[in-house]
Amino acid sequence: MAERLTADARKQALSAIPGWSETQGRDALGKTFVFKDFNEAFGFMTRAALVAEKMDHHPEWRNVYKTVEVVLSTHDAGGVTALDIELAKAMNAIAKLTPG
Repeated sequence: MAERLTADARKQALSAIPGWSETQGRDALGKTFVFKDFNEAFGFMTRAALVAEKMDHHPEWRNVYKTVEVVLSTHDAGGVTALDIELAKAMNAIAKLTPG
């Protein structure tokens, strides 16, 4: 099982993943991605889902039209772990590759 990051380790890791921040009221990370349209948002989610499935680490997310809100936390560990940081970095990279 993945180990929960300390507060210092989480803050340090957050500095390396632009746009992500701590989620108020829980031990989780969050980011809102905004794309050109629904097609791009859905494409991002599809590509991110493939990465998440390979990692066996699945995000909490919500999509409304061109906006995708993501929350990452490792439920088995009760908070943020290295898996969440790795998935956040992957999502940032996927978003950069998404046209728009």
